Amino acid sequence: MLGKSLAATSVIVLALAAPALAQTPTQISQYNAWGAYSYQSKSGKVCYVLSVPTSKKPSNVDHGDNFFLVSQKPGQNVSYEPQFMAGYDLKDKVIAKVDNGTPFTLFTSGRSAWLENAAQEPQLISAMKAGGELEIDAESARGTKTNYTFSLKGISAALDAISKCK
Repeated sequence: MLGKSLAATSVIVLALAAPALAQTPTQISQYNAWGAYSYQSKSGKVCYVLSVPTSKKPSNVDHGDNFFLVSQKPGQNVSYEPQFMAGYDLKDKVIAKVDNGTPFTLFTSGRSAWLENAAQEPQLISAMKAGGELEIDAESARGTKTNYTFSLKGISAALDAISKCK
């Protein structure tokens, strides 16, 4: 069930992230909570891993579709770039923590958020590979504070699957 929802989610993510893209992603494989995918863009092949939250808070609001993904874009010299995508416009900053450890600050643009300091990407990826849960604290443009938990089960295998993306 999770695999099917991730595949459907993957198509939604691409529709949001790359509206001009006509090609549908191909699922490489499913690794527990993480799916690995690829597609061809004008700049070359793009590979990414994606998961959906296992919990969303507060429970009394419509969160829309939310995802955490890590992309490889060899044609653009992008390697393991983490990104949070929300189902609503984000306000200011997003905080990511693995197993309630060191907080990583993400800047926002519309419905997406990326690490403020790209030099921290390897540290976040390393923490995700070693951790059990990724927690995201965000705030909607309307001021609603939200929290998402993502299982990290399968993240290492999924990242390995896209490591040779060319």
